[in-house]
Amino acid sequence: MSGVDASGPLRALVADDERLLREQLKSRLADVWPDLVICGEARDGQDAVNQAEALRPDVVFLDIRMPALTGLEAAREIVTLPNWDGEIVFVTAYDEYAVAAFEQGALDYLLKPVEAERLAQTAQRLKGRLASRRNRLADAAPAADDAALDALLEKFMRAQQSVQRPGGAAAEPPLRWVQCAVGSTTRLINVKDVLFFRSDEKYTRVQTRDQEALIRTPIRELLPRLDEQQFWQIHRSTIVNVEAIAAVTRDDSGRQRVQINGHPEVLEVSRSFSHLFRAF
Repeated sequence: MSGVDASGPLRALVADDERLLREQLKSRLADVWPDLVICGEARDGQDAVNQAEALRPDVVFLDIRMPALTGLEAAREIVTLPNWDGEIVFVTAYDEYAVAAFEQGALDYLLKPVEAERLAQTAQRLKGRLASRRNRLADAAPAADDAALDALLEKFMRAQQSVQRPGGAAAEPPLRWVQCAVGSTTRLINVKDVLFFRSDEKYTRVQTRDQEALIRTPIRELLPRLDEQQFWQIHRSTIVNVEAIAAVTRDDSGRQRVQINGHPEVLEVSRSFSHLFRAF
């Protein structure tokens, strides 16, 4: 099925343009599936296709958003490789509207940041499918699996295109995590845990209940990528998580200030954004 000894260990290719995310996925795979051999890593979609052709892994973990080729485009090429009979798992930041495309069993998906419990479920499903494939006759119609995979890719494409921005451009899903510098360490922070973002000279400060981190993305570029129902800009240099707001006060001059749950910092609301808190 993959051009290697069918009695040998199962092998996987991990494709993601973010090195930290590749390392995180490999680490969690080692925990939940220690017998799986990571035979290669790819930094873009075309590299994933090339390595899949050369290495013939049993499983390819494909990030959806990659340069050169997207994960969807790479998957289309991989499933047309001669005698391809492996499994593809998408690793995606897309939420429920796209996830529904994968729920028919021939594919699996993982939402970023990848959670160990969800990955363990994926590993169990993959083990079962791959064991069945290794036990069947070599000519037991792999084309039927390819057809099912191709149909699901089409379904995913339609689900992705069904959400449109004004002007016809496809809407991107809200940002789910940020890659931040905490001292000399790079960490992933789930966006839902962020209390507020605040410009800090050349950087943007990311504040959670437990830590302060820095990213290079300016506020003006960060705002369109956040869920507008959850994050409000209250100042040209500040974006706040609405769920983290404890109270809004107003001083004698009419200036509003936001108090944050579980954090002592008080955030100023500029006059151009004061309409957000008319009820206060």
